[in-house]
Amino acid sequence: MTHSGTALPVTLDRESPVPLAVQLADALRQSASTGHLRGGDRLPSTRALAERLGVSRTVTSAAYEQLHAEGWIAGRHGSGTYVTTSPPTGRPVHRTIPGEQTEPESILDLTPGTPWAAGLDRAAWRRAWRAAADAAPLARAHRAGLPDYRAAIAEHLLRHRGLAVGTDFVLATGGTTGAVVELAGAVLSAGDLVAVEEPGYQRAVQALRASGVRVAGIPVDDEGLRPDAIPAGVRAVYCSPAHQYPMGSRMSAARRVELVERARRENLLIIEDDYDGELRFDVAPLPLLAALASDVVVHLGTTSKILTPTLGAGWMVAPPAVSSAVLAYRERTGTRPSPAGQRVLIELARHGDLGRHLRKLRRELSERRALLVDALRAGDVPVVGDEAGAHLVVPFASAAGEQECLARAEARSIRLDGLARHFADEPTAFGVAIGYAGCSREALRESLDVLVGLLREYCGGRPGTSAR
Repeated sequence: MTHSGTALPVTLDRESPVPLAVQLADALRQSASTGHLRGGDRLPSTRALAERLGVSRTVTSAAYEQLHAEGWIAGRHGSGTYVTTSPPTGRPVHRTIPGEQTEPESILDLTPGTPWAAGLDRAAWRRAWRAAADAAPLARAHRAGLPDYRAAIAEHLLRHRGLAVGTDFVLATGGTTGAVVELAGAVLSAGDLVAVEEPGYQRAVQALRASGVRVAGIPVDDEGLRPDAIPAGVRAVYCSPAHQYPMGSRMSAARRVELVERARRENLLIIEDDYDGELRFDVAPLPLLAALASDVVVHLGTTSKILTPTLGAGWMVAPPAVSSAVLAYRERTGTRPSPAGQRVLIELARHGDLGRHLRKLRRELSERRALLVDALRAGDVPVVGDEAGAHLVVPFASAAGEQECLARAEARSIRLDGLARHFADEPTAFGVAIGYAGCSREALRESLDVLVGLLREYCGGRPGTSAR
């Protein structure tokens, strides 16, 4: 690809005994060898470069002649002078950022959180992006999100989550974690106490803590978060009632009522993270907390688990005072969710591709879960979690067993997720969480013998924790 506008980092030292033409050739050669200039980049003409550097054309011509002789550059008749050589293949073009994870291709990643992106209809995907690109560029920011996106989400919530809400009550977000960050900045104050599930989603926990908010871990069991264990003085409760992360339970109807009643009585805000509530395989889901108590519940959703993180799009449905505070926060900080992903979602919804994908996704994940559960049960390995979502849990008896199993699985090229890291405080339960959406069904099936053999050695189920 030609990059005629590439800046040349050339500094000539007129006090140096090295001739200017040699200095120039050395500088251009260095730029090509380090990758600042690449094969196909067009260089300025000798006249233009001489004027830019304030030297005679004799200097630039001599430098170009030397580089041409060495094979670094070549002239094209009627077009100009181009770099012919790219950086040596042994030199890394991409430099790993500290903390960035790179996955060897040989590793089968069965950690939760990865969606079945390979199942997206590629024709529909391309069509949505092309249609999104046809929209005119925005001249101003839409702090609440694009109107068509908010309308599409309102329709999605009604059809797939049973939540009837007007478009004006929907705010676009960058995803659930980003929404938690905004709530912490807009509604909560440093020092406020927020109750969180224990174990629970640690990115939300760390987002709260980074904002100066204190967290109190509340235990979960087969009926979800325990409202009776929430301490006095909390400002908000963060929970995932439809499919508790990571344990996979569903908050019972009685506990939902208990939590809502307490929120109203004590003026608490309930943050409902519905990260994969669309993915239920056995029965219809219980009503959303937002449907039970829209006055005290902030409902959060995301496209990351049902489609792909590529879109970076989510949504928030909140009481008017909370929505106003979030919009004021965005105005104050100059932030807003990116409209690009919103436009793609609009097109996927407009043509019915979103609904078709969800039906296909539920069918695929249901079959994968059955495949995995059947193999685990046949190997006498206990399983925790409802028939929902894209992961399940195998409980262990000890922290040592969890760590040893994770290490041995990694040595067999299988990556699993331990429960211990999902605690805000000291872990009180151990085991592994297994995601089954990110890989192919064939890779999952081929791993079962090794996986079951490993887990059988360490599992230590608790009463009442078998899969439903």
